[in-house]
Amino acid sequence: MAGLAVNVDHVATLREARKINYPEPVAAAVLAELAGAEGIVVHLREDRRHIRDRDVRILRKIVQTKLILEMAATNEMVGIALDIQPDIVTLVPEKRAELTTEGGLDLIVHKDAIAETVGKLQNGGITVSIFIDPNPEQIKLAHQVNTDMVEIHTGIFCEVETDNKRRQAFANIVDAVKLAHKLRLGINAGHGLCYNTIKSFKDLHEIDEFSIGHSIVSRAVLVGMERAVKEMHALVKAL
Repeated sequence: MAGLAVNVDHVATLREARKINYPEPVAAAVLAELAGAEGIVVHLREDRRHIRDRDVRILRKIVQTKLILEMAATNEMVGIALDIQPDIVTLVPEKRAELTTEGGLDLIVHKDAIAETVGKLQNGGITVSIFIDPNPEQIKLAHQVNTDMVEIHTGIFCEVETDNKRRQAFANIVDAVKLAHKLRLGINAGHGLCYNTIKSFKDLHEIDEFSIGHSIVSRAVLVGMERAVKEMHALVKAL
């Protein structure tokens, strides 16, 4: 049965919109765990546009499930990860101009650098995941760099506007998941998932965990964090 990891980045986005000290992403993480989340996700970006270093350090002390740190494969971030010791690091691409992560890491281009980063983090006792597009070649390369797990990028499936494109995008996800499972990689999935699109993943039991943030935080603005997480958690458990 798949788990739910809740990304609280956009609670910090609200805080940073006014450069004040609320709402508190740490408090949101506590409420998410109380509502049943099996993990908490934060992305510490180079420009610190939402999550701050202090958020990650506090979360490391209070998260009772597992703390998943999304980060770019840079020397600065590797040093922070080795110091803070999250349970899992998810390596993601990062561009300053993007609103949110636009796609998976390209291991065809960055294989050697990512392999080095994976090794450093694993040697430091940290489980490593790589955020990649649902592409067979990327899955095979992830296996070659010895990552522990992959997170399949679901954004294209969630954002396409026609039924034919949606079916093809989902078929790509299924193929990627099946291949990753065959290669004995841990499998997470995320990006763009909401209370409607999550239902499409029924019976795709190879996925270990879904990482969902924006849609939960958006609903939490209207109904509260605990209720928003409980509703998504119930949908995930029904898959």
